[in-house]
Amino acid sequence: MVNGSSGLVVETKNRLLTASEFQTLANVPPEVEWFANIENANTRRAYKSDVHDFTTFAGIRQAEEFRLVKRSHLIAWRKQLETRTLEAATVRRKLSAVASLFDYLCECNAVPFNPADGVKRPNQGSNEGKSPALGDAEAKAILEAPDADTLKGLRDRAILSVLLFHGLRRAEVCSLSVGDVQSRRGVMHFRVLGKGGKIRFVPVHPHSSQRISEYLERSEHGDKNDNALFRPVKNSLGTLEKALTGHGIYKDVVRKYARALGLDPSAVCVHGLRATAATNALDHEADIAKVQEWLGHASISTTRLYDRRKTKPEDSPTFKVSY
Repeated sequence: MVNGSSGLVVETKNRLLTASEFQTLANVPPEVEWFANIENANTRRAYKSDVHDFTTFAGIRQAEEFRLVKRSHLIAWRKQLETRTLEAATVRRKLSAVASLFDYLCECNAVPFNPADGVKRPNQGSNEGKSPALGDAEAKAILEAPDADTLKGLRDRAILSVLLFHGLRRAEVCSLSVGDVQSRRGVMHFRVLGKGGKIRFVPVHPHSSQRISEYLERSEHGDKNDNALFRPVKNSLGTLEKALTGHGIYKDVVRKYARALGLDPSAVCVHGLRATAATNALDHEADIAKVQEWLGHASISTTRLYDRRKTKPEDSPTFKVSY
């Protein structure tokens, strides 16, 4: 037992960290702490690449050199990014990654200011999301495309229903377990693990509820809550217990049926089905604030990218012209 000058008493016999481990953690650089605090694996991977891009451009070799970075370095980097014909959204993300790092370094007093403050970022461009939404007829066709007589077909019908009736992200569908389909106030909900580790509850549409029940009845893995909801039906590695991957959902489900229906597979993606769900909900007078919560958007400005009610082709003056 050690009694420090502050009066704090520490039970050393119950200490889980060794003295060496304690000192090692005390010496962890703040930039490593910042990176470790990014919970989403996709964001972590992108931000790691973005920060590496900047440090390579600036020639940063030692952590202490972050203190020397000025706004002019960020502006020069932005100009260099623009010469690489990157999309505006990619440039914005890269600048955001470095800005996020410097925000954390400021909090830790590792740098005196954030040089990314005041560095203008490219405009989003169009006020409409880039992922094309399907028309109602196309959405109905892809929902009915899988074979209802096979296990894979039943699984794919359930996945497509979850995507088109709930607007979940690909990673969110992959992370669903059997126990994540649960009753709340007498209504079935999905417990969705969203970006940043945020949990939200999305009511299950009857269409999806029926298809999930049909799939689980055939697959016979709905008896344990911790089982992955959507699993492979065959696997060269021999295990079928792990969750279906995001790539599997795109390649073996969405792209497969898009091709079968003669749709352009490059224009039909998982995010396009999310856009379809959001657009359809807004077209049928769903409150945009509710749609924001439903989609798990941090900002309502992101949700507005799906609001195409003012840009319906059939409302264009083009169709008012008559000679």
